[in-house]
Amino acid sequence: MAIYVYILQSERDNSYYKGYSENPLLRLDYHNNGQSNYTSKKTPWKLVCVLGFETKAAALVAEKKLKKYPVKSLLAVINSDKNILSHYLKRFENR
Repeated sequence: MAIYVYILQSERDNSYYKGYSENPLLRLDYHNNGQSNYTSKKTPWKLVCVLGFETKAAALVAEKKLKKYPVKSLLAVINSDKNILSHYLKRFENR
């Protein structure tokens, strides 16, 4: 089972939120439906980055690091080949 670190961007103020989940699309819905106090005031959110990990421990380490990144560094990750967002989304296109 894969675990993912995801980065969301607020369409309201362009801020970023970093988290981890087994299902980033489900988490996106969670955030956009106002089910998180922290993100509810900045909806709607869009998924801009997905990073894949084999273990929860590895994902948590990566998430913790990302939470400390300045915006310039986040943009570098978002635009890097580590971002598997398009590959991740393709899994759901034909369902």
